[in-house]
Amino acid sequence: NSDVLLITHSSCLCFCASLLKNLRTSTGTSHARPKIAYLVVGGRECYQLLPAPSSADQCTVNAVVQTSDNDTDEPAPQQRQYAPMASKRKPIHTPSAPGAGGANTARPQMNFRQGLNDTTARAEAKGTRPTATPTSIREVLTMMVLHVCKKIIFFDTNLKVPLYLGSLFIVSLIGDFLPYPKTYLARTDNLFNVYFVKLGWAWTLLFSFPYLAMTSVTLCCGDNQRLLRNHLPRLGIATVFWFVWTKLFNVIESSYGRCSMRGFDAKIGCLKAGHLWNGFDISGHAFILIYSSLVLMEEARPIIGWESIKDLLRNEEHNRSNNDNSQTSNPLKSLKDEDLKALKYFYNRFTPTIRLLFIGMTMLQLLWDVMLVGTMLYHHRMVEKVLSGIIAVVTWFVTYRAWYPIPTVLPDPVGKGLFNYQSIVKPEIGLRRRASLLQPGSATSATGVNAGGMSSAKEIPKFMGMPLYAARQSTTGGGGGANPSTTPLEGTAGGQQGSFI
Repeated sequence: NSDVLLITHSSCLCFCASLLKNLRTSTGTSHARPKIAYLVVGGRECYQLLPAPSSADQCTVNAVVQTSDNDTDEPAPQQRQYAPMASKRKPIHTPSAPGAGGANTARPQMNFRQGLNDTTARAEAKGTRPTATPTSIREVLTMMVLHVCKKIIFFDTNLKVPLYLGSLFIVSLIGDFLPYPKTYLARTDNLFNVYFVKLGWAWTLLFSFPYLAMTSVTLCCGDNQRLLRNHLPRLGIATVFWFVWTKLFNVIESSYGRCSMRGFDAKIGCLKAGHLWNGFDISGHAFILIYSSLVLMEEARPIIGWESIKDLLRNEEHNRSNNDNSQTSNPLKSLKDEDLKALKYFYNRFTPTIRLLFIGMTMLQLLWDVMLVGTMLYHHRMVEKVLSGIIAVVTWFVTYRAWYPIPTVLPDPVGKGLFNYQSIVKPEIGLRRRASLLQPGSATSATGVNAGGMSSAKEIPKFMGMPLYAARQSTTGGGGGANPSTTPLEGTAGGQQGSFI
């Protein structure tokens, strides 16, 4: 029945909270309920649990037992004055107006909502879009492996192609004058050369053909005719080029060469007699290794953003089940219901196999690069290897970079289907540092202000929706008297100085 309820230790908070609840619902007289309650830890009033009394009802405590954090009891001062304390939070419910009949039915200020259970709170939630399923440890490890494979196989072609040709020239030129020490790769009967390089195109098709078929039939939503007409011809064209170039290399060697022994004009007769045939032998190894690596890199591109299809499917199914047409950015919005069902079926069925094939393609591409280093070091002359490398790069560029991207000519480029899930492209990062936007000479071009005073499509760089700096504002007319040479840090109205956001 005291005027003040003291909580002397933080561990008593839960007990006193339930005690206060019982005191609020008590049917006793008004004087049986404490006017104010404090949490006292270490002699400091930390939190107010009940509304503060009026100024006339200040209470005095003659003896207070204080408990510090190290659980040591110390006698408190004999007399201490407690004034009303301010609440740490702004109360949700403010005191109500006087009720009917002049009775003031004031409600205490509380920091919670009375009578609101958990079911009602959940029903008021506004977020209704489905979330992704929990990710297992196996899925996390798989994504880590796929991430490393993407870093390997999708090496920047602007650096990869010059690296191929430059290495063929420099390493081969050094090897023509200073032979390298012999290793296992110098033997023509080594395991990798016999079972992989000599069957290089077969290994390339072994991984790329099922990968292309599964990814394309998924992106085409089960349209087999579109698969056969728009996607499979890419590997057929690559096979034709491989066959034509390798046969042409053999013809050139046979036609423009001679035997080490006189009397043999044909290569086959010279070799059968045990002699050597000296001809211009364009390196078929260098061609097949470089061309196969570039084809594997191009055909593996559907894996970029492949995991996002699962999220697109989940959101689109939710939108269609709830007749929600507000989401217009989903690329699956234009698909028919049967196409959406086919996409979900093929995606769930082929995704594990597609991942496995992609990892195999990455390992094969690494093997081709290793064997290309062996070819640079020990086989053929520099001119023969550089020429074969140029032919491989030109063939890849004409087909995958010049021919296939043409929209009116078949076959389609890699990754094209009934929808585009790779529309988000990261901006290219140049090697040159961009000029500072705060410099007077670059502010106009950065903000996109032209001579007519109209802003272009370029936007001011922002962070979390706010501009990183105060943009330059140009004013026209003689009323303002603005200085045209105002820097971005200076304001344009009333001489006020701008500031960084």
